[in-house]
Amino acid sequence: MSLTGSGVLILGVVLTVLSVAGTVWIWPRLAKRHWWAFLGRIGTIVVTQVLLICTLGLWVNDSFSFYSSWSDLLGIGAKGPVTVGAGAGAGHTASGSGLHGPAGAQVQVLGQTTVASAGIGLLDPAKAGKLERVRFPGTVTGLTTDGYVYLPPQYFQPAYAKDRFPVLVSMTGFPGEATNLVTKLQYPSIELQLIQQGKIKPMIQVLMQPSPSMPRDSECEDIPNGPQAETYFTADVPLDVENSYRVRTDGRGFSAIGDSTGGYCALKLAMRNPALYATAASLSGYFKAAEDVTTGDLFGGSQLRRNEADLSWRMQNLPAPPVALMLASSKQDGDTYALARSFAALVRPPTTVAEATVDTGGHNFTTWVRLLPACLTFLSDHLPEPAP
Repeated sequence: MSLTGSGVLILGVVLTVLSVAGTVWIWPRLAKRHWWAFLGRIGTIVVTQVLLICTLGLWVNDSFSFYSSWSDLLGIGAKGPVTVGAGAGAGHTASGSGLHGPAGAQVQVLGQTTVASAGIGLLDPAKAGKLERVRFPGTVTGLTTDGYVYLPPQYFQPAYAKDRFPVLVSMTGFPGEATNLVTKLQYPSIELQLIQQGKIKPMIQVLMQPSPSMPRDSECEDIPNGPQAETYFTADVPLDVENSYRVRTDGRGFSAIGDSTGGYCALKLAMRNPALYATAASLSGYFKAAEDVTTGDLFGGSQLRRNEADLSWRMQNLPAPPVALMLASSKQDGDTYALARSFAALVRPPTTVAEATVDTGGHNFTTWVRLLPACLTFLSDHLPEPAP
């Protein structure tokens, strides 16, 4: 029986109801001062609670497609190939003018982080790079959030001593923690491996949450009379990074990627700010701002602002921006795959789009780790080399 769909959920509900009814029926028989009666009472409680929790889990999974199959849930069978296809206008490389604005603060380094499996923090930085735990102060917006910066090995090698590097801003889903990008999605480890294999150019990674206004989900939006989250990612974070590291500032050096909410943010930042974010990739992201108890009113009642945050609406009604986009998803991830295909069909030059897919997998880290190498390769192909 499939993990998703109505069949297993109905079975879970039926078994839960029967367990509750059975507990009510048998409880008087267990009201005795005997060890077997005591164990019976404990057993009925445990069975009822386990079934109830499992049924709730099935309902949540059926609604959000976290796991698409039993093998996906158990972490087995995730070995299928990643299919990468070029979409409209393939081959275009976006460009634009650099970011120019007021001087920002510097990234505040809070400490060093070790990734033992990749040797990061254990080996010479010129061999494995360095991962710093940092804070990004917002001198423009007043917002602040913590995250990580990964500096690739080339950053510390004499041959690159004067070079400036392209930047990849990587965002989690909401309400995920930046730590997940290191431990579960393995961004630094995968970049290091791909660099060593000669598949991508070295990039500085900026790893962070998509909402600098936690616990509110700002959806990377400048909210009327509220947090200016988009400005935080287009002014504060780039200026902080530029003031702290050797990064490219010629308008072609920044890119964005994220999963789920972070994927939506990455695409939106690129489409609305192509002079800064030349390319972006989405891992199972959506295309329209979420609106729920965690977001509150994002648009101040303005339908125009709501439309402008809808990426499909933008592609249909506004000039197409000169950016290169990657849409990565599993064919079993609920409506995500269908929404990605629908959006890709709307793309027109000078916007270009490519798609990376896997046949199996849900809305989870296991699926995204499989898709990440294709996304990093795509972004690298559309970013410039490190250069003075």
